[in-house]
Amino acid sequence: MLYAWCRYCDDRIDGQEMGFGRENIGPAEARARLNELRQQTSAALRGEPVEHSAFQGLQRVARRYRIPERYPMELIDGFAMDVEGRRYQSLEDTLVYCYHVAGVVGVMMAYVMGVQEPAVLGRAADLGIAFQLTNISRDVMDDAGNGRVYLPLDWLAAANVPAAEVDYPKHRQTVYDVVERLLDVADRYYRSANEGVRALGFRAGWAVSTASGVYGDIGAVVRERGAAAWDQRAFVSTPRKMKWVMRGAGRALTAVSLDRRREAPPRSPDLWMKPDLC
Repeated sequence: MLYAWCRYCDDRIDGQEMGFGRENIGPAEARARLNELRQQTSAALRGEPVEHSAFQGLQRVARRYRIPERYPMELIDGFAMDVEGRRYQSLEDTLVYCYHVAGVVGVMMAYVMGVQEPAVLGRAADLGIAFQLTNISRDVMDDAGNGRVYLPLDWLAAANVPAAEVDYPKHRQTVYDVVERLLDVADRYYRSANEGVRALGFRAGWAVSTASGVYGDIGAVVRERGAAAWDQRAFVSTPRKMKWVMRGAGRALTAVSLDRRREAPPRSPDLWMKPDLC
């Protein structure tokens, strides 16, 4: 139900259905849809009657797991960044976006999985941020074609790639070099997130570890292809996914048994995190 609400909101802003297709939406319509999402989400969280099943589901989940109102609203703030055409000058700017559109989803999922400790919420946000950095790396050309550039503009400037030319074939190798730097950052967030699995039960830990492995493998596919990474959409094959299902089980078993006997290493202080999260 939480995913259904996230998916519905994302689709409304992008003019898609289940992440596919793209309706041509003007700025005024996008702002109107954003306001609608904000109002309906706020009403659901206040316990008021809402008609759409996505908001009914959010209302039920938020009430049952006592998810603070700030987190669903922070996701809406992330959609607002796209509506406003926000520019991402630095890596930190990109990470702020990643937190709002994905990191906060990890935080809400932690609540659903029964964990509310601030330190663990930080690890959950790390995983969402890693996922979104992977998304950006995989979709950089499609995003650029739609007028959205999430790569840090100062990295592009240092590489002599104008933001308006990210999808130009002549810059393909240089853009890949920038993306490879971003994937290096994503890998650090994946490693940090993995330390939080020990706080979960085996079933939830298995799911999270598998998702982490599969998503991280998308980045590996991008690396394998190099400058040809965007000739076709990067995806993880079924055999590779099954490998991560098995590895995920092993990771989760280790996390909830052996890892619980030792103290989790401190989160690296140079990894960005929303200051008031943990």
